[in-house]
Amino acid sequence: MEGLELTNDKAEIEKVDMEENHHESEDSKRLPAWTKHITLRGIIASALIGCIYSVVAMKLTLTTGLIPNLNVSAGLLAFIFIRTWTKLLEKTGRGMVPFTRQENTMIQTCAVACYSIAVGGGFGTYLFGLSKKIYEQTGVDTAGNSPGSYKDPGIGWMSAFLFVVCFVGLFVLIPLRKFLIIDYKLSFPSGMATAVLINGFHNRGENTARKQVRGFVKFFSASFLWCFFQWFYSGKGPGCGFSYFPTFGMQAFKQTFYFDFSMIYVGTGMICPHNVNLSALLGAVLSWGIMWPLISKQKGNWFPGNIPESSMRSLNGYKVFIPISLLLGDGLYNFIKILCITTLNLRGKLKQVNLKSAGNSQRKSSDDKEEKYLEYDRQNELFIRESIPMWVGALGYIIFASISAIVVPLIFPEIKWYYVVVAYIFTPSLAFCNAYGAGLTDMNMSYNYSKVGLFVLAALAGREHGVVAALAGCGLMKSVISVSCVLMQDLKTGHLTLTSPRTMLVSQAIGTALGCVVAPLSFFLFYKAFDVGNPNGEYKAPFAIIYRNMAILGVEGFSALPRHCLQLCYGFFASAIAINLVKDFSPPKIGTWMPIPMAVAVPFLVGSYFSIDMCLGTLVVFAWHKLNSRRLR
Repeated sequence: MEGLELTNDKAEIEKVDMEENHHESEDSKRLPAWTKHITLRGIIASALIGCIYSVVAMKLTLTTGLIPNLNVSAGLLAFIFIRTWTKLLEKTGRGMVPFTRQENTMIQTCAVACYSIAVGGGFGTYLFGLSKKIYEQTGVDTAGNSPGSYKDPGIGWMSAFLFVVCFVGLFVLIPLRKFLIIDYKLSFPSGMATAVLINGFHNRGENTARKQVRGFVKFFSASFLWCFFQWFYSGKGPGCGFSYFPTFGMQAFKQTFYFDFSMIYVGTGMICPHNVNLSALLGAVLSWGIMWPLISKQKGNWFPGNIPESSMRSLNGYKVFIPISLLLGDGLYNFIKILCITTLNLRGKLKQVNLKSAGNSQRKSSDDKEEKYLEYDRQNELFIRESIPMWVGALGYIIFASISAIVVPLIFPEIKWYYVVVAYIFTPSLAFCNAYGAGLTDMNMSYNYSKVGLFVLAALAGREHGVVAALAGCGLMKSVISVSCVLMQDLKTGHLTLTSPRTMLVSQAIGTALGCVVAPLSFFLFYKAFDVGNPNGEYKAPFAIIYRNMAILGVEGFSALPRHCLQLCYGFFASAIAINLVKDFSPPKIGTWMPIPMAVAVPFLVGSYFSIDMCLGTLVVFAWHKLNSRRLR
């Protein structure tokens, strides 16, 4: 999974936003020109934050694939960096330009755009799935895995590919920004939460800011010192050192049940919702605790006993294809669900627009509502006044799509130029559906929309070139759909912080350019230092082999599956859909306890250790809420 989204209660957000309206009213009267929001110190700070988050996101991508939403924390880091910098310079007697919420938003947008490339650039999925190592793990003699259908990682071609496909996503939805944010009033919960946080930083005074900075430094130092301590006890070779302590005994350790003392996974568990962490633990128990020990006893019966366990025709085939069926079942359900929600909401909004045009004279007279309308009008006025011309979006999309149609076939000869052109004809509609769905549900489903392209291109390109064409085409569509959705989230943040859309677009472009360079460098930092892709190591890159086998499945069909694997896949595919149905249509008391199939699928291939760390994180958060329940009220 390429990413898990965090949501905030909309009512609470609007309440806090209303408390800060009078501050925004004064700011809106004296806003500087949008070019003043983009500063040299802001670009330096966003590059630093983007680099830090890219390394963190890359580690999570190459180990588990579970990545929390870091957008809100990026706004916090931006505030801490610039506020600390200005305070230090003030002590030297040097005057500084005031740090505004607009500059804070610009830094957050740029940093998020940078690390988003590490999250969605395919380094743990389709790009690394093209490597020779994953090609060999899949099985050289596997049907559909044609000889020579691989391309080893390289900084040059990866950066070039990301540049030409990611910049297309910046322009695809520009003509529809007003439609999504103002006309339909989509909430984009993550973008709204970030805006509330930034507005709060600049409204609540020095004491609150000082407490936040002090808390950040305290826990950062504790995590750093703990990792430094662990480093002294790191052993040589896999399975050695402090991180591989058999916490629950040797028998459990053989099934990857142990606590590896990783603060990254504990922190990830603290950010992710409880249901995600418990779902991952359920998947660990179901797979490594029950299924794999039972299936391994069928060696010589279900699969040959004279082939290595890593072969796709051995136990590894079950480890790969069963989570694929869970992911596809969950993805298909959510794909149809989001499309239905989008269609129904579009129809409802169009009816509302017609009713407004028919009777626009009835205005609410309440003082509170009037103030809310006035503030919303100020936000809308700035958003429209500082609008991005329509021709910029159209021309930018045509130019970068044309460049992509030329460059992508040069990088991947297996994918023809007309495949790229056809993909860019249909991608805008998918990008709109994804952005609209994210505005309603906060779920960026770009990885599911891109799988449509994966299976279509795998079938069109044929057996010889199908795998490479499918993975490259999947990356092309994923990048466009994901970047356009991230931009809409950030435009929502800018709308609520009175930041010009032009500032947001330029910041996003700067961050995307940085990400196209920083993300490949971050990947090679791990690629050269660790054995990335080793199924028995820490950096398994579990989704790389999953994506490659999905491409093979698109080329060959079900003939690629080992014995009885198809029946198991049918069962898990149906269970993923059934769980989602129960979650959506049962009473809340039942639905909230339903596991998340996507989170359940991750430990099937990765192992159990990370889910234990994440559950410890969720236990810490749960205990903290219980102990501080009165303060939280």
